[in-house]
Amino acid sequence: MFILVGSPLPSQELEEEATLSDRPSQTTISDLVQISPEDFSKFSAVAIEDNINEKYANKVIQKVGLCIGFYDLLESSDGLIGHGTGLVNVNVKFRMIVFRPFKGEIVIGKITSGTEHGIKIGVEFFNDILIPPDLLLPGARFDYADQVWIWENEEGSTFYFDIGEIVRFRVEVEEWHDQIPNAPDLGDGTPVSERKPPYSIIVCVACFLYMISNGEPC
Repeated sequence: MFILVGSPLPSQELEEEATLSDRPSQTTISDLVQISPEDFSKFSAVAIEDNINEKYANKVIQKVGLCIGFYDLLESSDGLIGHGTGLVNVNVKFRMIVFRPFKGEIVIGKITSGTEHGIKIGVEFFNDILIPPDLLLPGARFDYADQVWIWENEEGSTFYFDIGEIVRFRVEVEEWHDQIPNAPDLGDGTPVSERKPPYSIIVCVACFLYMISNGEPC
């Protein structure tokens, strides 16, 4: 089990002036790592880093965020060989790079899909970002024929939320879900309920990036 120490990340309730960012932050973690015999040929710092990345990278820690990768090692104990296992146990304290934008933060991302239920957006290392219909620009509508969201401004210009379009969005709500294993398939045709992602973000659209370059207000 890990224990979070040090300063917490900005909470969802943090009210600050929004900034344009997709940069990850850091969190400090204390844990026990186990170095296997095949890693004994590595420098100890390298073996510890590899072990931490294998355990945490691309994983979600509830209420902390998506772990991107190891940042630096703060403390490590002497290694103790486990009885009968051959594994070397090392207590470590380290910093991990995590992705968790705060409420009100402005981020730039790319549209990955669109349905009548909203628009999915992805950034470089995270894709569970949703703009629901009620948080789109006022007057936006879904075109079922072309399967795309459309918005017209007051001047009559039409904008399409096409896949691959770069948009600026603002973080509104975080959603966290504990990952409970799915029930086994009973073979009776009963569908297995869709698993929700451990961490997702509800956002509202601010504007298209090309609207900024063309001088459109956002």
